[in-house]
Amino acid sequence: MNWEKIKLGLWGAVGGAIVLAIIGFTLGGWVTGGTAQKTAEETAENAVLDRLAPICVEQFNQDSEKDQKLTAMKEGNSWERGGYIEKQGWATMPGEKNPDSRVAERCGNMLMKIGQ
Repeated sequence: MNWEKIKLGLWGAVGGAIVLAIIGFTLGGWVTGGTAQKTAEETAENAVLDRLAPICVEQFNQDSEKDQKLTAMKEGNSWERGGYIEKQGWATMPGEKNPDSRVAERCGNMLMKIGQ
C-alpha cells in the first residue's frame, strides 16, 4: 500500500468537505437546525399576526367613535400607537382578557393606511 497516496487522498477529501460546507452555508442556502427553528417560529408568529390584525381592524370599525379615535391616533406619536390601540380594546381578541401588543402594532400599521 502506498501511504502517501492514501494520505493525499484523505487530505483532498477533507479539503473538499470544507470547501463544500463553506459554499453550502454561504451560497447554497444551508442553515443550522437552530436557524431553521428560529425561522419557522418567526414565520408562524407572522402568520398568526396576519390573521389577528384584521380582527383588530374590524373591532375598530365597530367602534361608534372610530373617526375621532383614528384622528387622535394619527395625531399622536408612532411609538404610542400600539398602547393607544390596546387601551381602546381593539387588540383584545375575542375570548381573551388582555390585549396583545404585537397585534396592536400590526393593527396600527393597518389603521394608518385608512383614509390615505
